[in-house]
Amino acid sequence: MSTLEELRAQIDDIDAQMVALFEQRMNVTRQVGEYKKEHGMPVLDRGREAEVLAKKESMLKNPYLKTEVKDFFSSIMAISRRQQRALLAQQSSVEQVRALQALVQNAREPVSMPQVFYQGVAGAYAEEAAALFFGEAAERRSAPTWRSLFELLVAGKADYIVVPIENNSTGSINAVYDLLAEYGAYVVGEQTVKVEHCLCALPGTVLEDITDVYSHEQGFFQSEDFLTRHEGWKQNAVLNTAAAAQLVAVSGVKSKAAICSRRAAQLFGLEVLQEHINTSADNYTRFFVVAPTMELRPECGKLSLMFTLPHEPGTLNNVLGILAAHQMNMLRLESRPMPGEGWEYRFFVDVEGDLRSDALNTVLFELVENTLTLRILGNYPKGA
Repeated sequence: MSTLEELRAQIDDIDAQMVALFEQRMNVTRQVGEYKKEHGMPVLDRGREAEVLAKKESMLKNPYLKTEVKDFFSSIMAISRRQQRALLAQQSSVEQVRALQALVQNAREPVSMPQVFYQGVAGAYAEEAAALFFGEAAERRSAPTWRSLFELLVAGKADYIVVPIENNSTGSINAVYDLLAEYGAYVVGEQTVKVEHCLCALPGTVLEDITDVYSHEQGFFQSEDFLTRHEGWKQNAVLNTAAAAQLVAVSGVKSKAAICSRRAAQLFGLEVLQEHINTSADNYTRFFVVAPTMELRPECGKLSLMFTLPHEPGTLNNVLGILAAHQMNMLRLESRPMPGEGWEYRFFVDVEGDLRSDALNTVLFELVENTLTLRILGNYPKGA
C-alpha cells in the first residue's frame, strides 16, 4: 500500500498538470472573449454552458462523480466569464452595475433628530427596538399596521420605520419581506431585542380570575408550553403585545390578561402575574431600521440583496456559487412567492460585505449577469 507521502506526491504531480492545462484553457477563453467582443456577443450563454456541463458528465467513467465534475467545471467557467467580462465590459451589465453604484455614491447621511415610526403602541417590542437603536431621546410615533409604516415612509412623513424581520424561535416575518419588495425602501440598520413575555393583568388579579388572554399571535406561539397548562383560557389575537396590554388596562376587567413585555405592563399600569413564560429562554426578535433611501453608516459589514431568477435548473446554484467563489459569507437566505406569478419566487440574501469595497464591483457584475433582476436592499452595520 502506498504511504501517505507517496499519495501526496501523486496529487502534486496531477496538480502540476492541471495548472498547466488551466493556463492553456485560460489562454483560449481569452481568445473566445476577444471574438465575442469583436462580434458583439454576450459573455454568458446559458445554453452553451449547459451543453458543456452535460458533455463533461458524459465523459465520466465513475457516475457517482457527476455532481462533483459539474461543480468543478462550473467554477472554471465562472473564472472564464470574469476574464471575458473584463475584455467585453458588456454595456447592459455595465449600466445596471452603474445604477447600483450610484446608490452608493448618492447615499444620504443619517438624519439627526429623526422621526421614527413603529407598529403598535408604546411598550411594543418594536418601540423598544427603536429606543435601543436611536436612543431614548429620539421621537417615536406609532402606526397601526406594517403597511401603514411603509406608506408613511414613501410619503416623506417618516424618516425611519422599525419593523420585525425574524424571530429565532418562530422564523421570518414574511409579510415584511413582501413590503420591502413592494415599496422599494432601504435597510439602514438592524436591532435585536430579547423577547421576555410576561402574563400581566390588572392589580389584584390572580390566575384563577383569568378567562381571556390577549396577545399578538407570535406571543401565543412563543408561550405555547405555558398556555397548554391553562387550556381553559380563550386566546384573543391583537395587533401586538403592547396593544394587548393597553386593551386589558382599558377594559378594567380582572378576567382578562395580556402576554406582553414588562415594559408594556409598566406603561399601562398592569401587574406581572408570571414572568418568563415564553417557551425558549433565548428568544430574540431582529428588527430592520428602514429608510426611504440608502444610507451608509460607518462599519457597514452586512449586505442585503433581493433578486429574481430565470425559471431554469441550476440558476440559484449559480448565484450561490458566485458568492462562494468570492468568499462572501452568507448569513441568511429566504424565498417568497411573487404575487401574480405562478410558482415564481423572489430571493432575499444577507451576506457579509461593504459596498464601498472595490472587490464588490466584480461581484455585482456577476450577479447582474446571473439574475433577472437584482436590487440592493441595504448595506448596514451588524446589529447588536
